[in-house]
Amino acid sequence: MATGGSSLRRGLPRVAGGEPWPPAASAPGEAVVDASAPAAAVVEAAVERPAGPSTGLGEPPALATASAPERSGTMVVRRGLPRVAGGEPWPSAVVVAAAGLGPTPAEVASAAPVPPLAAADGDTSVRRGLPRIAGGDAWPPAGTAAAVSSPSAADAAADGAGPAAEEAAPAADLPLIGTATEAPRAPLTVPQTAWAGRAASRRPQPKPEPQRIGPFTKTQWAGAVVVGGIGLLFAAGMAVLAVRFLLSLDGMRDFLATYPGEYHLPAGAPVGIPAWLGWQHFFNVFLMVLIIRSGLTIRREKRPSVFWAPKNNPKGKTSLTIWFHQALDILWLINGAVFIVLLFVTGQWMRIVPTSWEVVPNALSAALQYVSLDWPTENGWVNYNALQQLAYFSTVFIAAPLAAITGFRMSGMWPKKNLKLSAAYPIEWARTVHFPVMLFFVVFIVIHVVLVLATGALRNLNHMYAAQGSVDPTAYADNWTGFWLFVVSLVVIAAAWVAARPLVLAPIARLFGTVSGR
Repeated sequence: MATGGSSLRRGLPRVAGGEPWPPAASAPGEAVVDASAPAAAVVEAAVERPAGPSTGLGEPPALATASAPERSGTMVVRRGLPRVAGGEPWPSAVVVAAAGLGPTPAEVASAAPVPPLAAADGDTSVRRGLPRIAGGDAWPPAGTAAAVSSPSAADAAADGAGPAAEEAAPAADLPLIGTATEAPRAPLTVPQTAWAGRAASRRPQPKPEPQRIGPFTKTQWAGAVVVGGIGLLFAAGMAVLAVRFLLSLDGMRDFLATYPGEYHLPAGAPVGIPAWLGWQHFFNVFLMVLIIRSGLTIRREKRPSVFWAPKNNPKGKTSLTIWFHQALDILWLINGAVFIVLLFVTGQWMRIVPTSWEVVPNALSAALQYVSLDWPTENGWVNYNALQQLAYFSTVFIAAPLAAITGFRMSGMWPKKNLKLSAAYPIEWARTVHFPVMLFFVVFIVIHVVLVLATGALRNLNHMYAAQGSVDPTAYADNWTGFWLFVVSLVVIAAAWVAARPLVLAPIARLFGTVSGR
């Protein structure tokens, strides 16, 4: 072994959180031992003590036998992997001197002889490994022999009298470190009837997140509709009971007698509904349904697939849906302008424009009668009740102009270069008003259709679609002309709803501009 170093190279600790191994005080020639190993598996690195005086660099420890467990301070080295395949754990089970440079020559002479441990190939020398210090010789030094305790020494230790022999016997039964202590599990004595299930080898895939429509899923929307419908029915039932109780009072009976729900029109007011008004009514419904459909599509459309640009301005590209919506708006405005002109020319305006303050108490009376389900007797061929008159007036002269003004502000026809005008009328205001106006039209159409069908469907449909009516409200009750015209109009509207898609709209849009895809 090389003598150029003064200390051994220290490695990882033997226990978690301990000091590096070997200890700092270990010298190159000193036996390094592990106090944590069992007492039965005792090992020693044995080299012969050289004759003559010491060189001062330390002497290798002398070989000791397994028959000396009674020596004070005896420690053992932890055993590791075998040196050869199928061999015993290394180092062999021999005793090591715990302190100093090993036993004296007298102790070595008095020790029992230890037969050498034969290697796999019959050689008695120890297999040398890596050096203990950088640049040194291989460890252990050349000529070092491995030794194991002989049977005679073990018998002598077992037969010896006194406490030492009694303490050595149980220590020999302790398992050696690094060796297998458990026997292999015996095979099953009965056929196997249970196996690991699918969950043992496959982890279930997480369920996909349900698709949401706005803040809720489809199931949540369905539940909200059911719960909301039940709540509305309950509220409506309570309202009917409360109004019926109110109208049973004497003061309310006098109020209904004074204000039956309608008042007389001015002298010269026309009677009946002309054919042009019926056609205007159909065109208005047709265009309104498509306008609402295209408007809702614009709100949902994130990435348009088809675009339209005017011929004189290729850079003014917009989606085909917006072009369709604005084209319908223009047709609806033209139809509304014709309607307003004919309304004032023929005097039909007196039917939907209030001409007396009596409209207010009569409208309240009509509303109470509707809520109580004791609906007022009416004949739209002659006169609308006050509540109908206010509803038609607000739709024609308030909601329609608001929809037109706000829609024009958001359209491509707005003069964007006029900064003062744009600042005076911000587009945010138009967007804030435009959508609620659309909701007003939807609610109006639903209530209007329900009341038309619930207050004499055949008579009301004959008034609007067949231009047939009479001063007598019971006339034309069995005439189905207006009903079938109404069915035909529904078929036309449904067909237009289905056809309003890029495949059909693109050829029409090319007549007025350029159509392109993404």
